[in-house]
Amino acid sequence: MDDLQRLEELEELLTDLREENKTVPIIVEGEKDIIALRRLEMTGEIIRFNTGQSVPDFCDSIAQKYQKIILLTDWDWRGGRLGSSIKKHLENRVECNMNYRQIFAHRCTCRTVEGIPTWLQTFRKKVQGE
Repeated sequence: MDDLQRLEELEELLTDLREENKTVPIIVEGEKDIIALRRLEMTGEIIRFNTGQSVPDFCDSIAQKYQKIILLTDWDWRGGRLGSSIKKHLENRVECNMNYRQIFAHRCTCRTVEGIPTWLQTFRKKVQGE
């Protein structure tokens, strides 16, 4: 896959994420992740995990409010463990979509949600030959 195809795939992925986020909340690790997703024009609900709650308590509160969520933890080691833990605690209660996380992990060279906007801007310039 060349850079142009990769960029087109990521742009399409972001369009799909924006559309799905209109009805499905995104769970992220921290405040900087929320800011990054807003920069990427996500207009729906974004929920921050890092509020001091334990994973089980956080998941119980999510399960009481939602039937489906998008789980977008960082794709570093810590984010992977957290994402797996949240998914496990929501099992059989809430549908967890981790597809966006997996695709970003394979297509972006940045390792965090907060890094996506800057990385994408740089990558666009590279592809456009600036």
